[in-house]
Amino acid sequence: MKLVGLRGATMLQKNDATEMQSAVIELLSEMIAKNNIKNEDLVSIIFTTTEDLNCAFPAAAAREIGLGDVPLLCSKEIDVPNAPKLVVRILMHSYSALERKAINHIYLRGAEVLRQDLAQ
Repeated sequence: MKLVGLRGATMLQKNDATEMQSAVIELLSEMIAKNNIKNEDLVSIIFTTTEDLNCAFPAAAAREIGLGDVPLLCSKEIDVPNAPKLVVRILMHSYSALERKAINHIYLRGAEVLRQDLAQ
């Protein structure tokens, strides 16, 4: 097994803590399931949000699904003009047997526009 990075993103409809929690749980769950990641293989998870999202910490949603023992970090995304708004991005570090080209990067709820080359 080797250390790999898994990418994902999701878009919210509004700056709402309940929606943030459900969208992040959905994204994390799919990233973990589609890449056969086990909790003990996770190294860390970095979350970024666009400037317009300040309703909740996305890491709080990770704790809700049992990832409280994984190092989690939240940060703001660079505020690039004309970039999509209401976006949560995830960079997950994990040990995996998958080759880099076999990793499933997950983009949900309209976030596919961010990386059409990686979106499943």
